[in-house]
Amino acid sequence: MATSSYMSNRIKFQRPQALLFSDNPGTLESGLYIPTGDEGTDFIILSDHNRSPFAVSKQRIETRNRMINGTMRSYHTADKINLSCSWTRLPSRAYSSDPAYTDGVLDQTNVTASATGALLGSNPEEHTADGGAGGADLLEWYENHVGPFWVFLSYDKSGDGSLNRYTQVLQMYFAGFDYDVEKRGQAWGSGTSIGYDMWNVNMSLEQV
Repeated sequence: MATSSYMSNRIKFQRPQALLFSDNPGTLESGLYIPTGDEGTDFIILSDHNRSPFAVSKQRIETRNRMINGTMRSYHTADKINLSCSWTRLPSRAYSSDPAYTDGVLDQTNVTASATGALLGSNPEEHTADGGAGGADLLEWYENHVGPFWVFLSYDKSGDGSLNRYTQVLQMYFAGFDYDVEKRGQAWGSGTSIGYDMWNVNMSLEQV
């Protein structure tokens, strides 16, 4: 279950990943937006691994008409946001197996060689640089969400210097999603650690 402590411990490089998808708007705890539920089921944290800048464009919904004296009058309805982002060579999976977290800290066990006791690695193995969603995880979210969902954004929008939190939450739809498999990795159990493919992913979102 996500808590402020859970979300703080999921931060790997001092700031949270730029994007988070959630089935709910979450709660506001001590100035922190916290999604409700369990990671992987109710929300996913998107990876900053080879991510392009996320582009935000504003769409002003209004009706403009010129009056009889030639001046322009506008009837403003709302401002809406369009968001686009892409990844290059994003691992298809965040981990080598389903991860488990204890208060936001990944549970890993050391794997050693039976003969020498040498450390071979940790299980599950982390594929994305920050443990954020891989390409197949993004595709699964897209396929399971034909309607709107909530997008948490982390960037310096509030101007209060609090960069280690999500500063904006928007309800959005997928406007587009496409991917290509640039490089295929080795099969599981082949004796290599490349148990994933590398994807290029493009997505665009629009606010409800």
